[in-house]
Amino acid sequence: MISATAATAEMARRLTEKAEAIAKAQAVIMTQRKNARRWRDAGLLWPLFGKD
Repeated sequence: MISATAATAEMARRLTEKAEAIAKAQAVIMTQRKNARRWRDAGLLWPLFGKD
């Protein structure tokens, strides 16, 4: 039989910290993605307004 002892409170704390860090990183990525999409769309429309 395999037996093991683990500090579950410590493990839970570390996993919670990692989950929070991942959530923050994903939030940053999503804001950057929206900004990039807006500028890409503006770049595609720019030639329509540049000519008379």
